[in-house]
Amino acid sequence: MEGNVLCVHDLRKTYEGFSLQDVSFTVPAGCIVGLVGANGAGKTTIIKCALGSVFPDGGSVQLFGREVARGQREYVGSDAFGELRQKVGFVPDVCGLPRELRVSQVGSLYQRGFQGWDSSLFSSLCEQFELPATKRVTDLSRGMGMKLSLACALSCHPALLILDEATAGLDPLARDGILQLLREFVEDEGCGVLMSSHITSDLEKAADWVVCIDKGRMVFSRSADELWNLAGIARCSAQDLATLVASGAYEPGDLRLSRNSYSCNVLVPDRFAFAEAFPEIAVERASLDEYLSLTLRGEKL
Repeated sequence: MEGNVLCVHDLRKTYEGFSLQDVSFTVPAGCIVGLVGANGAGKTTIIKCALGSVFPDGGSVQLFGREVARGQREYVGSDAFGELRQKVGFVPDVCGLPRELRVSQVGSLYQRGFQGWDSSLFSSLCEQFELPATKRVTDLSRGMGMKLSLACALSCHPALLILDEATAGLDPLARDGILQLLREFVEDEGCGVLMSSHITSDLEKAADWVVCIDKGRMVFSRSADELWNLAGIARCSAQDLATLVASGAYEPGDLRLSRNSYSCNVLVPDRFAFAEAFPEIAVERASLDEYLSLTLRGEKL
């Protein structure tokens, strides 16, 4: 598939005590887009709008180039939306499958509901994930329940896969296996993935693009290359910071810093240009955790 599988434009949704405002981003085919932000930032609201669970108060949502929602209205009609929804796989943070079903029965349930269901792929994924066919959903651990949900979603051959904190219950080795599977999936199938996660190390391994939401508002939408291959953290003494400020190399507000007793960390957009301009100041690659912490909570310099 080519083009964007999901387009969110100026999305707005208000609940009591919370307001999502003017959120815009895309999920291109063949890419994994990470969605990050603190609890309550608005990530799940965005996902619900994309899935058609709720409709926005303003802005619009497009699936596969077709506008499906704009301001409390379903544009393409319920039948057409149902056809588009067939191409969307969803993995929630908790397993929502009927608890009394056995793993093999879950496959039969999906087969009746999804036209593109692939029984052979489901069996293969269950074997890969070590999910016994006779085990009941109620007896699965959180991690196993997530693997079952993912096996179901992938076995529908979706063009868009949405994961809402789905890897939170997995150990590091299991998460690595899932991330590798997702990378293979987008490369082989050409689908797009929207992956909401608090585990930033997972996004560093898998994401092509990162969208950050804070308190219902867009903070940034940037490529992985820009974030963890280009951005850097300068480790500055008080004298280094004074030199940096006096240089005039950056406009006021361009940099973010955090202070401790003896030094400070400064987030710089291009660590290579920084190292050339200030060779006496140590600068290193920024982790996504550091990037987010300084961007969202850092002092403006």
